[in-house]
This record gives sequence, C-alpha cells and structure tokens, in this order.
Amino acid sequence: MLMCYFMMMVFMFMMGAFVFCSKRKHLLVVLLSLEFMVLVMFMMLFMYLNMFNYELFFSMVFLVFSVCEGALGLSILVSMIRTHGNDFFQSFVVLQC
Repeated sequence: MLMCYFMMMVFMFMMGAFVFCSKRKHLLVVLLSLEFMVLVMFMMLFMYLNMFNYELFFSMVFLVFSVCEGALGLSILVSMIRTHGNDFFQSFVVLQC
C-alpha cells in the first residue's frame, strides 16, 4: 500500500515537471508548477521520515526553505508586473538596458 502512495507521488511530481516544461507563457503558471513539485517532494519526505520513525525536524527546515522560495517567486512576479505590465515571458527583452 505504501508503494502505491510513492508511485502516485512520483506520478504527481512528473506531471508538475511536465507542466513546468510545457507551459512557459506565464510566469504565474511556472511558479505554481514549481510550488506543486515542492509540495509533492514534502509529502514524499514526510512519508519517508515517518516510515523509518525519524525526527521530523528536517521536514520543518524543508518547509522553511520552500516558503522562502515561494516568497522570492512572488516578489519576482510583482516586480515584473510593475515594470512590464503583465507576466508574459515574450513581452520583455532580457538584453534591454
């Protein structure tokens, strides 16, 4: 039964990676797919630590870093919307000064 849960989580992670690779039009969709992949990795880590009766301190450290990652992504999104007016990747030029 536990192997079924791990296979389902691997499938969910692969679907998140597929969305991350295929939907590159909007920054918000990319950030949401990254956050989905981080949550799936947290579920896998939590199940792994519970299965071997380890301490759950590392999962709290993982959550702290994932929250920091989410905050950085949202700040990039807000600054991009303020400077360019939307979150399309095609609407701005990277080489522009």
